[in-house]
Amino acid sequence: MQEHPKTSLRGWMWRAFVQSALIPLVLVETVLIAAYLLTNSSIREAQIDHLRETALSDLQTAAQQEAQLVSERLATIGKLTDLYREQVGSVLLRKEYLVDELERQRHARTPDGVLYTKTDDGRAASFYANSTPAEQQDLDRVLRLAQLDPLMKSLQASNKLIASLYFNTWDSYNRIYPWFFTPEQYPHDMVIPDYNFYYLADARHNPQRKVVWTDIYVDPAGHGWMMSALAPVYRGDFLEGVAGLDITVDSILKEIAGLQVSWNGYAMLVSGELNIMALPPQGEQDFALAELTEHSYDEAIRQEIFKPADFNLAKRVDSAHLAQAISRSQTGIESLNLDGQPKLAAWATIPETGWKLITVVDEAAIFSKTNALAARYQQIGYLLIAGMVLFYLLFFAAMWLRSRQLSHQLQQPMNGVTGMMAQIGQGHWSPARAHSDITELDQMATAAAAMGEQLAHSETTRQQAQGQLELVLDSTTESLWTIDLVRRSVHIQGRFIERFGLSGPDMALDSFYARVHPDDVEAVIICHEHPEQRPGDDYTIEYRFSDHSGIYHWLLSRGRVVSSDGDGHIQRLAGTHVDIDVLKASQEALREASQQAQAANIAKTRFLSSMSHELRTPLNAVQGFAQMIQLELLDRPEEAGLSQYAGEILGASNHLCMLVDDILDLAHIEAQKTSVSLETVDARQIMSECIELVRPQAREHHLHLETHLPEGSLLVRAEPRRLRQTLLNLLSNAVKYNRPHGHISLSYKTTPTSLRLIVEDTGFGISEDKQALLFKPFQRLGHENSTIKGTGIGLVLSRELAELMNGKLGFSSEPGIGSTFWIELPFSPTLQRETTQGSPAQNHGAPPLRILYVEDDHASQVLVQKALADIGDVDVMENGLEALHWVTENPPELLLLDIDLPDLQGDSLLRSLRKHARTSELPVIIISAGALPEDLAMVSDLNVASYLTKPLKIQLLRDAVLRIGIQRHIPTSIQ
Repeated sequence: MQEHPKTSLRGWMWRAFVQSALIPLVLVETVLIAAYLLTNSSIREAQIDHLRETALSDLQTAAQQEAQLVSERLATIGKLTDLYREQVGSVLLRKEYLVDELERQRHARTPDGVLYTKTDDGRAASFYANSTPAEQQDLDRVLRLAQLDPLMKSLQASNKLIASLYFNTWDSYNRIYPWFFTPEQYPHDMVIPDYNFYYLADARHNPQRKVVWTDIYVDPAGHGWMMSALAPVYRGDFLEGVAGLDITVDSILKEIAGLQVSWNGYAMLVSGELNIMALPPQGEQDFALAELTEHSYDEAIRQEIFKPADFNLAKRVDSAHLAQAISRSQTGIESLNLDGQPKLAAWATIPETGWKLITVVDEAAIFSKTNALAARYQQIGYLLIAGMVLFYLLFFAAMWLRSRQLSHQLQQPMNGVTGMMAQIGQGHWSPARAHSDITELDQMATAAAAMGEQLAHSETTRQQAQGQLELVLDSTTESLWTIDLVRRSVHIQGRFIERFGLSGPDMALDSFYARVHPDDVEAVIICHEHPEQRPGDDYTIEYRFSDHSGIYHWLLSRGRVVSSDGDGHIQRLAGTHVDIDVLKASQEALREASQQAQAANIAKTRFLSSMSHELRTPLNAVQGFAQMIQLELLDRPEEAGLSQYAGEILGASNHLCMLVDDILDLAHIEAQKTSVSLETVDARQIMSECIELVRPQAREHHLHLETHLPEGSLLVRAEPRRLRQTLLNLLSNAVKYNRPHGHISLSYKTTPTSLRLIVEDTGFGISEDKQALLFKPFQRLGHENSTIKGTGIGLVLSRELAELMNGKLGFSSEPGIGSTFWIELPFSPTLQRETTQGSPAQNHGAPPLRILYVEDDHASQVLVQKALADIGDVDVMENGLEALHWVTENPPELLLLDIDLPDLQGDSLLRSLRKHARTSELPVIIISAGALPEDLAMVSDLNVASYLTKPLKIQLLRDAVLRIGIQRHIPTSIQ
C-alpha cells in the first residue's frame, strides 16, 4: 500500500495563514485613526490656550474694578473718622464750655459704681466702667464731651454706612451714639484699653497716629456685619482716647456677593488674615460652608476671632495653595479645585483694609464651547473605530471558518493519540497505535506506545517494592502517607484509616486539614506547602488529628520530598505517622505542674517586693519624723510630754516594721534566699535597746519589767539586725501572753563556748499537747479568736534566724506558772570589740556639704532635708533620668539615692554614673525601701558607701554623712 506524502506541522500551518493579510490591514487602519485623533487634540489645545488667556484677563479686570469701588467707600469713612477725631481733640482742649444741666441730670450710677445715661433725649449714651473707682472718674470730661452729640448725630446721618460713633478714654469711659442702655450691654468691670477697638490705635500698634481699621464682626445689636475705623486722640504725647466709627459692611458684602462674573462665576471677599467675609450661595456650595449670622453680644465685645477655621483660606486643604499665592502678591490669578471641580480665581487688594476681592469661575464653563467641538471630533473618531471593529469582526469570522476547517483535519490523529494516553492512564499499558499524515503527530503516537511499555515494567517493580515496605513499616508506624500538591490530595495506607474512621485511603488535602486541630493547622500547611519557611529539609511536625468521634490525638509526622518541578517547587511528599498521644499527655502534665510552680514562685516574689516597698515608704515618714521630733526636743525639758508622744510613735512604728520584716523574712527563709552577715556586736547594747522598745507595751499591760545586764560589753558574733529582731520577738510574746500585773525578766548566761539570752514571763504557760505546734507557721495555740494581736510566725522566724547565726532557740513552759525562752549563740570570752572611727570634730565655720537626694516620695524628701539641715545643703530631684543628666553636668559632693525611681531605676542611674569620669568616685548612700538580700545585691558591685533601709534611722544617716565628710576632708558643722 502506497504511503501518503507527509509534511511537518509547522510547514502545513504556515501555508494556511500566509494567505491572509491581517497584519498590513490592522497597521494601516490604526495609523489613519491615530492621525485623526492627534489632529483633533492639537486643535482643541490651541483653542483652550486662547480662551484661557482671555478669561484670565477678564477675571483680573473684574476683580480690580470692584476692589477700587470698595476702596473709595472706605477712604470716605476714613476721612470722616479723621474729622471726628479733630473735633474730639478740640473739645477736650477747650478751656471753657457751657455746662448742660440736662446732660448732668441724664446720668445715674449703678450700685456697683458704673456711671451711665438713663434716658435717650436724642443724645449719645455714656458708660463709665467701675474698673475706674467712682472717686477717680472724670465727670468734667463727661459733661465736656456732650458738646460732640450734634456732630455725632450729623455724621451718622450723612453716610448710610455709619452705624454708630464713639469715643473711648484711657480710664475706661465710653461715649457712643446712637443711645442704648449701656449697663445691660457692657461688662461693668471692663477695662477698655484691653480691647482691640482701643489698643489697635495706641502708640505701639499705630505709631503714625493714622486711621486704622478693625476686622469685621457680626453686630449683636442686629446691624449685620460691621467694622470700626479708629483714630487716636492725643494730648501732647499722652493718649487721651480713641475715636471710632462703626460702619455696616452688609451693603458692601451684598454687592460683592451679587456681583455678576462672566461664565457664571461669582465674587467673594476675604480679610487680610484670609478669613472669608462675603460668600454667595454658589460659593457656599463650593466651599461646603454656611455663612454665620449670629453671635452673642458678650462674644462680640470680648472676642477678636469671629469665624471658625473653616472660613480661613490658609487653613483649608482645598484653598491652601491659593492662600499662599495671595500672601505673595497684591493681585494675581491661580488655579484651585473646589468640590471636586477645577476653578480659576483672580484677586485684587483693597489698600485701606488689606481685604482681597476674589472672582472665581469654573474652568469647564470657560472651555465648554471648545469641549463641545472636541466632542464632535471625538464622535467622528468613535464612528471610524466602530467601522474598523465591524470590518475586523467580519474578517475574524472568515478566519474562524478557515481555522475550523484546519482543526477538523487535525482532530482525528490527535484524538487517536489522546485515546492512547487515556488507556495508559487506566492501566492498559499497550493500547492500539494511532496513525497520522503529520510527522509530529505520528511521532507522538509512537512515543505514547513506548511510554506504555515502560510504565508497565515500572508498575510491576513498584508493587513488589511497596509490598516489602508495607511489611516493614506496618509494625512501626500508624500509616504511610503521600501528598500530591498538584492535585491537592492525600493517599494513606495502614492502620490510620481504621483508627481515625476515614472513608478510604484517598481524600482531598483540604478535607485532611479540616481534621487537624485549629491551633495546629497553620503549622501543618506551612510544613507541607511552604517548606521555604522552615530550616533545612526537615518535614517533621507534631500535631493533633481528630477521629470519627471528634476526639483529637497527637501524631508525629515525618516526611521527605518525592518530586519537584524544574523550578524547585515541591509537587509530592511522602512520609509516616506515629501515635504519640500517651507521650504528649505525660509532657502536658509535667508542663502544667511546672507552670503552676513557676507562677506561684513569681507571684510570691512580686508580693514580697511590692509589700516591702509599699509598707516601708510610709513607715519611713512616720518613724523618721518621730526621730526628728525627739532630736529637736532633746534640749527642751519643758516639752517632755511631746518627746514622750514621739517616743510612743517611734516605738509603735518600730514594732510595725518588725512585723512586716517577720513576714518577709519567713518567706525568704522558706525559699532559701535569706543569708546573714556575721560581725562582732555588743549583745548588752542590743538587750538594752530591746528592753526600751517593749517598755511602753509592758507599761500599757501593767507588767513589771526586770533586766539583768552585764557591767560592760558582751561581745558575740551575730548579725545585729537579726539578733535584735529575734530578741524583740521573744520579749513581745512575753508581754502579749502575760497575766495582768505580771513580771518579765531579761537576763543572760555565759559558758566558755556559748552566750544564752533568756526571757522569762509569768504568763499562762503552754500545755504539753500544744508545745509540738509552737514552731509551726501561723499557729497561735488557741489565741486565734482572742484580742491578743499576732501573726503566729514570730517564733518560727526567730528559730530560723538563730540557726542562720550558728545558734539555736529553745524554751521551757509550765501551764499556770509561765514560760522561759532563750536564744543561744557561739561565744568567746577573749573576743575584742572592733575599733570604730570617732565622730568628727565640730567646725562651725566650714561650708556645708553639697548633697543631692534623688527620691520621688515627698515625705522622705522633707525628712532627709530636715535631718541633714545642720550638715549640708540638700537638693532633691524626683526623676531618675533628669538626675543622671544633672549629676554628670554638676556633680555634688554626696549623692543620696533611692532604688525605685520614675523613668530610670536607681541602680541603672548609679551604673551610668560609675562609667562617667567625673562621677566614677562620687560617694553614694542608698536609702531604699528594699530590705531583701537581692535588693542589696543590685548595687553590691557599685562602690556604695552605705545601704540604709526604710524606715530610716536618723542617727545612722547622720553618722554615715559625717564619715563621708571627713573622708573628703570637708569640715562639717554639727548643731
